[in-house]
Amino acid sequence: MRSIQNINSATNYCGVGLLGRSPVRQRGITGLGFVILAVFIGLFVFAGLRLTPVYLNYMKVAGVLDGAKLEFDGQNASRSDIKTSISRRFDVESVSEISARDVKIMSEDGLYTIQATYQHTTPFIANVSFTVSFDKKVTIRR
Repeated sequence: MRSIQNINSATNYCGVGLLGRSPVRQRGITGLGFVILAVFIGLFVFAGLRLTPVYLNYMKVAGVLDGAKLEFDGQNASRSDIKTSISRRFDVESVSEISARDVKIMSEDGLYTIQATYQHTTPFIANVSFTVSFDKKVTIRR
């Protein structure tokens, strides 16, 4: 019985100091550890804040191309009709970083393939920036 108490006391306390017994397991985080953790989490949050508008702009571009597909799929539309519609939709949606001139419309075997390929660069910290590449492709039947 005595040995069990000694084992328990040995695992719970590391010894007797000036202020009494001190616990073996310390809990919490130091001030320096907290600052390092806060900076690390803050960098990820700031990166998310910088990249959110980039992806929201891409979602607008994807919505415009999907809307053009819904409007013209199977309607025997011409290339200029599709280009005009995309240009108007870009104006309405306030799409930046890409214009209707940058969208390629290719015709092949009774289909139109609309492709929007572009890169968006946004600054992060000092001379560090993020460059994100986007490629959205939609096929429209004539």
